[in-house]
Amino acid sequence: MKKSIIALNSTLLATILTICFLSCKKEKKVEDVKNETVTTYNEKKGDALCLSEASWFPHSQTPPPAEGKGSPFDVTSTTNCIFHQWSWQKFLWVTKPEGGLPLFLNQKEIIQVTDAMKPVIQQEGANVVLTDTIQAGSKHGVLKANPAYNSATGKAFTVHYSIHTSLIMQKSAEIFKVALASGKLPANNLQTFPVGSLELKVSWIDATAVPNDKLNNYYITTAAIINKDGKTYTNTKVALLGMHVVGVVENHPEFIWATFEHNDMAPNYDWKANSASSTSDKLLFAKGSTTGLDGITFIKDDKPVLASKAYDLFQYGVPVTASGYMDTSQKEPENFNHIKEINASVTKNLKDVWKNYFYNGSIWIDTDGLTPSQQAQKIVSLGGSIGAATPGSSARGSLNCANVTMETFTQTFQNNISDINVKNLANCFSCHNPISFTGNTSPIYLSHIFDAYIKSSEGKSKEEIDLMKDEQQNKMAEFLRTLK
Repeated sequence: MKKSIIALNSTLLATILTICFLSCKKEKKVEDVKNETVTTYNEKKGDALCLSEASWFPHSQTPPPAEGKGSPFDVTSTTNCIFHQWSWQKFLWVTKPEGGLPLFLNQKEIIQVTDAMKPVIQQEGANVVLTDTIQAGSKHGVLKANPAYNSATGKAFTVHYSIHTSLIMQKSAEIFKVALASGKLPANNLQTFPVGSLELKVSWIDATAVPNDKLNNYYITTAAIINKDGKTYTNTKVALLGMHVVGVVENHPEFIWATFEHNDMAPNYDWKANSASSTSDKLLFAKGSTTGLDGITFIKDDKPVLASKAYDLFQYGVPVTASGYMDTSQKEPENFNHIKEINASVTKNLKDVWKNYFYNGSIWIDTDGLTPSQQAQKIVSLGGSIGAATPGSSARGSLNCANVTMETFTQTFQNNISDINVKNLANCFSCHNPISFTGNTSPIYLSHIFDAYIKSSEGKSKEEIDLMKDEQQNKMAEFLRTLK
């Protein structure tokens, strides 16, 4: 799950990645999953406040959001607020306590999978299995905690990741895999995942990275962390740091890409002061200040340029510089204010540990007034430019959407902070676009774990798949660096 992007011209796209839009054939979609929830969001017009709904609370009773026919998305003209409301309600639903665990860990409606979408075998005595420490991006960044955050240990613990998907998405992926393998579905197609498809990516750290007096502010569970031998595991108490919540709703087969973070991990970059700073030690940021990109730049297979100085490049993923809001495809400050409003509204109503996590924004595209077929065609026709933020582009929401624990080192692809502008903003769509690792095009390739699942079923090794992904992301990153 990653970020951002670009306005690639057709000539360059042809040379970078193969776009086969004209050869795509319309295929029958997997049967839509109907959402039975009757919850709807209050109508929000113009600059009206964007707030949580009373029905979400208490957290133990949060219902799943309405997503299908009859939902707030089943309209020809959407409001900005409903995407933020869906994001928060979906997060509350997947973290809702059920049987002693958050719903996303109970292995019933949502299961843990590998980065190639294969079910993970759970280990005895643990609620999640952690084998992955590599971040998004071809430099294979590894994020470590600020050792001073817990002076009792003074150790730079490594951040781990888990991936989870809904059974709806798993079933659809299997149907697509069979159809692709048989030739009934061409590699270039207009298929989309059905409503209810969901991916989660979650970041975790050894709980001893957190001071004892702050442990109650984090969700803590037991994880089976793989040992250096690559075969055995050690059960360890871990703290949840962040979560990507990525799901399909009616009229949005591109998924809504939402992200959440714990509120004591890192500061936001202050563009007016041209620095990120904190008067106290945070989990990912040592007290003091830093200027420029060194704290969020990784040296390949080595370490960050500057350790323990990770920060969020833009608050809520909304590009605001010393000169004010960038002139983008998204209306501001309405979008920024809506995120701020709903965060305050939810926090006020939460009584459990999840009140210490905040919504850092989401991104989607404008599909208002389009039929399902037209939506799929639009996704494919946008290709690598699906996340472009320039005025008139289709991306909406947080146009530099990122999570400080998962895209720490890919919040921008520029070499200098002064080079960042509306043409080269990075967001989830920078990497998650309809172009597969091998150059085929379809809305279903927006999911990298699905793309890897297909390549794996075709006999590609994990190393080969990772190399293809790296090559694609390197090309996109290099192109973004040319956009000044």
